[in-house]
Amino acid sequence: MKYIDEFNDPQLARRLLDEIRATATRPWALMEVCGGQTHSIIRHGIDQLLPEQVELIHGPGCPVCVTPLEVIDKALEIAARPGVIFCSFGDMLRVPGTDRDLFRVKGEGGDVRVVYSPLDALALARRNPDREVVFFAIGFETTAPANAMAVHQARRLGLSNFSLLVSHVRVPPAVEAIMTAPECRVQGFLAAGHVCSVMGMAEYPELAERFRVPMVVTGFEPLDILEGIRRAVRQLERGEHRVENAYPRAVREEGNPAAVRMIEEVFEVTDRAWRGIGRIPASGWRLTDAFRAYDAEHRFDVTGIRTEEPAECRSGEVLQGLIKPTECAAFGTTCTPRTPLGATMVSSEGACAAYYLYRRMNAPTSRSGGATQEEVAPVA
Repeated sequence: MKYIDEFNDPQLARRLLDEIRATATRPWALMEVCGGQTHSIIRHGIDQLLPEQVELIHGPGCPVCVTPLEVIDKALEIAARPGVIFCSFGDMLRVPGTDRDLFRVKGEGGDVRVVYSPLDALALARRNPDREVVFFAIGFETTAPANAMAVHQARRLGLSNFSLLVSHVRVPPAVEAIMTAPECRVQGFLAAGHVCSVMGMAEYPELAERFRVPMVVTGFEPLDILEGIRRAVRQLERGEHRVENAYPRAVREEGNPAAVRMIEEVFEVTDRAWRGIGRIPASGWRLTDAFRAYDAEHRFDVTGIRTEEPAECRSGEVLQGLIKPTECAAFGTTCTPRTPLGATMVSSEGACAAYYLYRRMNAPTSRSGGATQEEVAPVA
């Protein structure tokens, strides 16, 4: 298959669904750890088309959503300072901090700009040598190479007015945290294809073996996701727990070695807090000592930050897959995309935003994450 439309073929989707129905003889719970997959699942109604034995649990796969509140508040503090050009991807501007967001800082006079690459921010630093340019470097392994490249280039060019506010997180430690949580119901994973396209698959076999869960590297189109589910269910029914690559058109076993080398030169592994989840050991990256001069937290000495999450927001439970968005009383009432309580409602990869956008407004009725037959939506 060469074209994206072929990955939306309804006839092939029905065949895959029939195979999944024929294979699944017991209840199985699979988690996708990718916000892009979550949106594709909800948009196309894949979770509602699956047999009742197969449940999809939405994991902490939204990079915006897991950026900790403390870092958001530090971003707001830095962005409000005179002489600073604060650059970010557009998703972050509506993410609520303790008492405001970046849009509000911009409205109050802060120079907050949306960019499409950290290299755009680097270009701004070159054009504005009298201003401090800060890029909000968030995300999983997918965005880390470009952010590392920006810092590498800044040092090569001798730019002293460029820095990163870093909040990078890593997927494998999050998988371990999920599997060791006492409330865990996950029996298999759909691994994020874009993360594996960068880092490869080397970290996953040990996790699959230790926790005895299949891990299937999966893409983002409907047929990609259905094929990932089919392979995971087949392994579960056979009592297997292997890593499979169901996304070979983008993912190689070794990933992208050049990207990995760039990450390892600029970043080092560190403990990282995840919003709504807590601190996960070795789950993030920070700049190495060699590049510490480009660390915005050190440069701006942002301290004394006091954070407070809204009591009624249950986005942390959504991120851990403990509840579906519709099980939160604030969903669609006090919490909407225009008045968000948490990042999961504003990010383009957030589960709450997906449920709201695609009109999943009712609480589950037939199972956790399920729906009545009348609510089933067709695959596009």
